[in-house]
Amino acid sequence: MRVVARLGAGGLAVAITLAAQTVSPALLGGLQWRSIGPAATGGRIADIAVAKAPGEPLAIFAATTSGGLFKSVNEGVSWIPVFDRAGGMMSLGAVAVAHSNPAIVWVGTGEADNRQSSSWGDGVYRSLDGGATWRKMGLDETRHVGKIVIHPTDPNTVYVAAVGHLWGSNAERGVYKTTDGGMTWSKVLYKDENTGAIDLAMDPKDPNVIFAAMYQRQRKGWGYNGGGPGSGLYRTTDGGAHWTELRKGLPDVEKGRIGLCIFPEDRRIVYAIVEADPPTGGRGGRGGGAGGEAAAGAQLGGVFRSTDGGETWEHMSGLNPRPCYYSRIYVDPKDPTRVYLLGSNRGFYVSADSGRSFRDVFSNVHGEDHALWINPENTNHLVIGGDGGVSISYDHGLTWLFRLNLPIGQFEPADRAVL
Repeated sequence: MRVVARLGAGGLAVAITLAAQTVSPALLGGLQWRSIGPAATGGRIADIAVAKAPGEPLAIFAATTSGGLFKSVNEGVSWIPVFDRAGGMMSLGAVAVAHSNPAIVWVGTGEADNRQSSSWGDGVYRSLDGGATWRKMGLDETRHVGKIVIHPTDPNTVYVAAVGHLWGSNAERGVYKTTDGGMTWSKVLYKDENTGAIDLAMDPKDPNVIFAAMYQRQRKGWGYNGGGPGSGLYRTTDGGAHWTELRKGLPDVEKGRIGLCIFPEDRRIVYAIVEADPPTGGRGGRGGGAGGEAAAGAQLGGVFRSTDGGETWEHMSGLNPRPCYYSRIYVDPKDPTRVYLLGSNRGFYVSADSGRSFRDVFSNVHGEDHALWINPENTNHLVIGGDGGVSISYDHGLTWLFRLNLPIGQFEPADRAVL
């Protein structure tokens, strides 16, 4: 026993001595962090963009709500975190790739889906080398970015939908435009300090035509007010110099969040998913009537379609699951009647009749999706991102590969004292 005691004391002394020694940073400079898991569920994806350079495989960029930006060049088999050294906030709301130069990637920081747990950001960032390095390009106080669109032939012209502060008012919100790659910005659409821009859709054949969704919202400690008189749908035909609010056929009551998409082969076909209240009752308690029943003749929200470039709208369906958190709509780039609507707990919704009817697609993955990329060259190929990570389909969504390899799950301890 004495021998054991002496050895234990000696070992303890050595351990204390080693712990007291300082390690030179130069010795650790070459070490790199790597993920060793687990990655049993992927966590929340805010947006997805895909780059296709000539002679190279597709590069999938997944913008996450709390883990930065990840890139995969092998269809999601493995991922590389490419935003960790950017020096910015790791909560992202949007990612976009320049079609004219797939090495140019933009990200907007700050999740735009309005949860109590939504982290804010510190502006927008640009990469000129496919995500290897980044430069901050301003718009620091926008806090939450809903969408970034890039001119199809001029990568220096970029539009940003800035939602603005979630927990208060501020003027740094609306639609911003740069024509010099982010060196300077102009605010081209602004309503007020409580209303920001949540979505943008650009006509790829005439990039001066842009649709913008304005969204009035604010969260307090005791609740969420998602909508108001500031919300609405706007269109410009001169690159943002002038804007027109689009009303004909849309709900004539206060609106909330709006999602947008344009059929790329015919800009006259535009879809919108619109959150709207009846005159009594409704979302956020702004009405007051019992049961939330609509007045006679009132038009509710849901899916709308325009076939004349936004001049008039037709109400196609009342489907709109949890609009403050989803409100994402997409159209097949080859088929104007095939429409995808995200937001189901089981998967997502798809329509084959221009949004008149939808079926719930059980994807056997996770559901609660927020982002969808449809391969313009092969529309059977889908990449979807949601609260469980990234999934990929090669057969129009009939079957899926659930990529359980993104270590970005958010942990919520049962004990509030544990951070």
